[in-house]
Amino acid sequence: MKRRHFFTWIGIGSLISSLFVKVRTSEPNTTAISSASGDWQRVGTVAELDKTGQLLNEKSPVGSVLVVGTSKSKNLIAVNPTCTHMGCTVEWLNKERMFLCPCHASEFKLDGKVQMGPATKPLSTYTTKIEGNFVMVKRI
Repeated sequence: MKRRHFFTWIGIGSLISSLFVKVRTSEPNTTAISSASGDWQRVGTVAELDKTGQLLNEKSPVGSVLVVGTSKSKNLIAVNPTCTHMGCTVEWLNKERMFLCPCHASEFKLDGKVQMGPATKPLSTYTTKIEGNFVMVKRI
């Protein structure tokens, strides 16, 4: 066997081995909690939410989620923070009570609806609840 062929086979074997490891380690480590009304997903803890009044989880089982409020709030707000215009992550402006896209200044209301463009589609929203020490969301 020529040296070049030997190293080619070693490279191919290494690539195949590393793909198996990558696929194996990228499986989500979260569990859906079934209820009579659908599947709720954990997106963070009450402590994380209460620390700053918002909780951003970009890798939740339901996709990117931004929860706004505190555990003492009657109504938590949860949206997919990906701007529908160009895909930037929106920010929560507590004083103004709105979501703002830092890239092109699209503004969204509490319910995710567009307040000012250039975005034309609303942010996706989630139903929220606190269960024990966890913040839970469910697609609407």
